[in-house]
Amino acid sequence: MMEPTLRDPTDPLIDHAEGQHFLNEAFKVIVEEVLCKGTDATQKVCEWKEPDELAVLLDLELREMGEPRGRLLQRVRDVAKKPKPLHAWMISHCEICSFTYEVAPVFVLMENEVLRSLRQLLGWTEGDGIFCPGGSMSNMYAINLARYRLFPEVKSQGLWSVPRLAIFTSPESHYSVRKGAAFLGFGTDSLILVNVDDRGHMIPEDLDEKIELSKSQGVVPLLVSCTSGTTVQGAFDPLDQIADVCGKHKLWMHVDAAWGGSVLFSKQHRSLMKGIDRADSVAWNPHKMLLAGLQCSALLLKDTSNLLKQCHGANASYLFQQDKFYDVNLDVGDKSVQCSRKADCLKLWLMWKAIGSNGFEERVNKAFVLVRYLVDEMKNRDGFHLLNDPEFVNVCFWFIPPSLRGKEGNADYPSRLAKVSSVAPVIKERMMKKGTLMVGYQPLGDKVNFFRVTVFSPLISHKDLDFFLDEIERLGINL
Repeated sequence: MMEPTLRDPTDPLIDHAEGQHFLNEAFKVIVEEVLCKGTDATQKVCEWKEPDELAVLLDLELREMGEPRGRLLQRVRDVAKKPKPLHAWMISHCEICSFTYEVAPVFVLMENEVLRSLRQLLGWTEGDGIFCPGGSMSNMYAINLARYRLFPEVKSQGLWSVPRLAIFTSPESHYSVRKGAAFLGFGTDSLILVNVDDRGHMIPEDLDEKIELSKSQGVVPLLVSCTSGTTVQGAFDPLDQIADVCGKHKLWMHVDAAWGGSVLFSKQHRSLMKGIDRADSVAWNPHKMLLAGLQCSALLLKDTSNLLKQCHGANASYLFQQDKFYDVNLDVGDKSVQCSRKADCLKLWLMWKAIGSNGFEERVNKAFVLVRYLVDEMKNRDGFHLLNDPEFVNVCFWFIPPSLRGKEGNADYPSRLAKVSSVAPVIKERMMKKGTLMVGYQPLGDKVNFFRVTVFSPLISHKDLDFFLDEIERLGINL
């Protein structure tokens, strides 16, 4: 087979006219199959297919290469046909009760296929998983599963049945880890923060020391939540070394890769997540870097013991009868703390079918190329000072006003530099009131307010980045 030809990374990845035409045709298919036929009393209520037969019919497999538009439209038609009463899908983008195979056969099989393909990117040949309503919930699921695996009695006997537990994470991890500790009854004091280096990476040696200290204080270490792509700096924790520590102490290793997980599509950049195959669970949000429709968040598990169902299942007899005429393992509703869920997997599956793994790889690689262009341009302009050379697609920088440039040797420079903290808020106010940009800023530790821009949309061009820099200069020139 010939190797696919990759696009020029500076070219737009999406042809707007072709994309709009496809969406229009797909909408017509949905209207015909879902609204017209789906509400016609002369039509069948459903067209039953056995799981193996349906999987072949739909061709769920996800491949390296994308599919032509005609074939993709047929996929939309096939999905819309089974089962018939899916009019709510058109109204609210797949507001389907995806909990049993008989109710949502297409989406049960589709979710299994998408999760399997994502696990393959992690280097796992087997495992489990579920699509969750956001990365925060994925992180909370992981904490709950880790506790249940170590103390299954907590499900029936409650918090009084377990000792004091500790969760280890870095101060640059997502705030949902702290929220999860509170929500799940651990308490925020059970969260132990591991030191990071200047670039925001968790320090494995400090993790080991803090675990040992917790043990000496009678606390039971439970889980390490590390991060691949921190929110602010885009740092990737050293997973291999952290896995060594987790293995030594027999701790659950969770990786919050909600932001950075998509680098796994790129042969050039997947080394940022070296060691991901050693994790117990991974949170990944394709609605972030891959731009799948919001929301699209997966929790992936190495576990093969059906831990999700054991931990969360309530065995509702009116839904999950064990004497059904098909494989009841396809009734996935009891894996969730919800019951019905939206078919979030469809968004990623349809994108993956359209552009293939190679298309996602191009998208990731292009983002890194654009970031390098932006950083090089910043280094060639006065007034832009990087927090660090970016590891990912997060570019953090200060804009130094002309009044402070070239005065580093002055005695009052340190005190004047502290005033840079007010520069970002002023520029932010100006850009919002002008309506030209919307870029966030924040402090970090002892570092005063700096801007943070993430560059990952396939529609961004060099011209857009030039405008961004020009506008920051224009808005801050008289400060």
